Order: sequence, then C-alpha cells, then structure tokens
Amino acid sequence: MKKTILALVVAAVTTLPLIAQTHDEHAAAAAPAGKTITNAQKIRLALSAGPADITKNAAVMDMTADGKMVELRKGTNGWMCMAQPEAMCLDKEWQGWANAYMSKKDTQIKGVGIAYMLRGDQGASNTDPFATGKTATNNWVVSGPHIMVLTPDSKQLDALPTDWHSGGPWVMWKGTKYAHIMVPTTSMPAAAAK
Repeated sequence: MKKTILALVVAAVTTLPLIAQTHDEHAAAAAPAGKTITNAQKIRLALSAGPADITKNAAVMDMTADGKMVELRKGTNGWMCMAQPEAMCLDKEWQGWANAYMSKKDTQIKGVGIAYMLRGDQGASNTDPFATGKTATNNWVVSGPHIMVLTPDSKQLDALPTDWHSGGPWVMWKGTKYAHIMVPTTSMPAAAAK
C-alpha cells in the first residue's frame, strides 16, 4: 500500500504542468469578491477547481445557507465539484470523507481518494480540523493550488512531514481522523525567518 500512495503522489506531481495549464484556463471563472453569484457563475467556479477531463462530466453541487446540498448540474463520472465554501472537486472517497467531516463523524475510507483544489484555498489550521481562524498556535496555512490524497491506512502518513514549507507533499491534520496528504501544484511560501 505504501507503494500505491507513493505512486499516486508521484503521478500527481508529474501531472502538474497539465494541471497548471487547466488552472490558467479557468482563472477567469472567479466571481467578484463580496457579490452574490449566479448558478452559472457557481458552476464555472466549481469546474475551475479540477482538471477539464474530470470536470467535463462532474456533478456540480451548491451548499445552501443552512448547509444543505443542492445539485446545480448532473454528472456522469462519479466526481462532484462545488464552488463554495471553497472551489473543489471530489471523487467518491472524498465525498464520503466530506460528509463525515461536515457531521463530525468518523471517516470510513475504503480506498485511495483524490480531490482537487486548483484555485487554492482561503486558509485552515494545519492542526485543528474545525478551527475557524488563525491563532498563535494552530499553524494556519493558506494553500495555493493543490491535490489532496486520502489513504485507508493512516500509518502511511507517518513518513510524511506536516511542514508545508518543505516544497513537497505534507500531511494536514496529522493524528486526527481527518488527516490527509496535501500535494502542492505550485510553490508554497517559504518559512518566515525567526
């Protein structure tokens, strides 16, 4: 299984030029900050989170103000993309992970899962899955474009660092039931000098 995870991480890194191109092609899909966006804009933004060969047949979902999911576009390939709260595309394993996370339940990861956030994110604690803002101790990180990988064997995460400044894959939320591998597709910011 370690070879499988390593192979997936290597495959993700070797597809970075294609992913970067896809991200550039969709860069104009972002909605103006602070404005209400139409369903068509939400669909474009959601699809900009992943590679075109996946997003062309992915379902697009929208989260309502009360946390319910509404389908904006049907899909045929098992992938689901969404624009808010962050633009992302999730395979079946990640969809199950997201459901567990949203309800604060245990994850049931049965196989390797892949998710794309090719627009990056707005930031999260690297240690607390439910932190809502930066503190002096929660290792807040704003990630640029990246791929996320789930593994059913959490022991495989032990060999990877939690430091996102290293320039390679790293583990977010290590030691929690929501731990996963982050694979940057662009350079992460360097650590600040002390």
